[in-house]
Amino acid sequence: MNARGVSARGVCWSIVVMLIVEPACIEPEVQTPQRQVSAWTLVWADDFDGPAGERPDPAKWGYDVGGGGWGNNELQHYTDRADNAAMDGEGHLIITARQEAFEGNTATSARLLTRDIFEFTYGRAEARLKLPRGAGLWPAFWMLGADYPTVGWPECGEIDIMEYRGQTTDVVHGSLHGPGFFGGNPITDAHFLEPGQSFDAEFHTFAVEWDPGRVAWFVDGQLFNLATTGQVPAGGRWVFDHPFFLILNMAVGGDFVGPPSADTPFPAELVVDYVRVYERAEPGR
Repeated sequence: MNARGVSARGVCWSIVVMLIVEPACIEPEVQTPQRQVSAWTLVWADDFDGPAGERPDPAKWGYDVGGGGWGNNELQHYTDRADNAAMDGEGHLIITARQEAFEGNTATSARLLTRDIFEFTYGRAEARLKLPRGAGLWPAFWMLGADYPTVGWPECGEIDIMEYRGQTTDVVHGSLHGPGFFGGNPITDAHFLEPGQSFDAEFHTFAVEWDPGRVAWFVDGQLFNLATTGQVPAGGRWVFDHPFFLILNMAVGGDFVGPPSADTPFPAELVVDYVRVYERAEPGR
């Protein structure tokens, strides 16, 4: 997403877990910084275990509300209604995009965020998601620098953990936006599924591992993108060594995906199994 919406230092519990990172099939020079086994401590999580129809936990999530295109010519009006974001009673959050007239817009959806609730610097952020199918659907799991209100975008930095076009169901994108590399020119790469597979058929886990001067992207444990300070273009700046907050949303239309088609199924659902944030239990590994 291209941003335009942390503070808080809340953390939840601490559980030490072991995450095994599978080797990635990418260029050798990108594999070198890869950590094959790391110990992590869980510091924040939401498993969405509430009753059906209940909105997300307000102690963990807030909302961006409004329309007007969001700087990308998007069509939806984001709301805080359960009609657009609610739990299903089976351990999932459902973000629902609806085709309906609302406050001058032609669709509604939801954009949840941890701004002013939870922020963190470095660690592993992951979500297990089932993505929708349909032209013009633009779900994303991403992070925005907590200093956005004072420095603006892209100076605050943006880490797109997962972006997806609903009309291209076998590929997701992971990107960085910052001064000198933003909008249509981010530091980015894509992950493709095997032929015949699609992201709308089942759940997949999307993650970044974020360290000083380094961000790595994973799908189902497979590394597909690695960005470092050395990739910042001339005249740009690395702005990813300060607190960020989480965002989950589904846009409708916009510059990245184009408009929905007559065949786009509404209501469309982004299904979220969980969102988790870890910090390294052994700094420097």
